[in-house]
Amino acid sequence: MRNYSSLGYLTQVFIILGLVIAFVPENTTLPYKLSAGEMLEEIQIGSEFIHPDELADLIINKDPSFQLIDVRSTDEFQKYSLPGAINIPLNLILADEWSDILNQDTKMNIFYSNGSTLAHKAWMIIRQVGFENNYLLQGGLNYWLEVILNPQKPKSTDPNDEFAKYNFRKGARQFFETSSPSTGNVREISAPKPIIKRTKKKKAPQGGC
Repeated sequence: MRNYSSLGYLTQVFIILGLVIAFVPENTTLPYKLSAGEMLEEIQIGSEFIHPDELADLIINKDPSFQLIDVRSTDEFQKYSLPGAINIPLNLILADEWSDILNQDTKMNIFYSNGSTLAHKAWMIIRQVGFENNYLLQGGLNYWLEVILNPQKPKSTDPNDEFAKYNFRKGARQFFETSSPSTGNVREISAPKPIIKRTKKKKAPQGGC
């Protein structure tokens, strides 16, 4: 699995955070709920990320406690999307029509884009106005394709848990290739470069927009 704790990624996140703060106006019906410092603390913890393995398991088991939110453009969504996802382009993320989906505590919303940048922007905006129970797919669709649809066989010297992951991913790939006619039409990009609410924190990962 990739190392998602590099200085470069944190620098990228800081830039996104600045853009998000500028994006959300102060005097609206959705005022700031978190300060920039509180947002930064959450980002450094990294508890907003869902690994592709975890998402694949949720989809395969038809878990009713999550909802996928595709924040890419409508054109990209129509070309390829994950099973059951709904399309809320980033520029519409604060539209009233989506507030009941984004501001609730019944299901876990999982944002995704091609990489991580757009989805992370969406998550930051939603968190800054105080909505909870929202997460994002680690590494986006690019990482999803790498991990789930093109799993790499471990070396013979790798620990047993790596083989367990590989076997799960092979089964998941078969499931998604069988259930979806389109499995690889995702644009690779080089971005500068639930359920019920979680309480357990995870180490911070980094991802690809």
